[in-house]
Amino acid sequence: MQTITISEAKRDMQKIINRVKNRGDVFAVRTKKIIDAVIMQFPPNYNDNLNDITNINTNSKSFDFLKYEPNIYSFSDLKKRYV
Repeated sequence: MQTITISEAKRDMQKIINRVKNRGDVFAVRTKKIIDAVIMQFPPNYNDNLNDITNINTNSKSFDFLKYEPNIYSFSDLKKRYV
């Protein structure tokens, strides 16, 4: 995530939007040393049945590391535990 100032965001908004849209970059917008907002790609598979945070987390790269982890639970294990 790249941190930019509000002035930079205003000046380069089209460039920032293109990077977010085309490359999936994420920008934190700050005033002084405090981050006030985040500019990120809208979830392409937005699900109206879920809240915004769940949609964002589901479609983010936050859980990409799991594809390299071994499958230690089967679907039936998870179903017994959470359904």
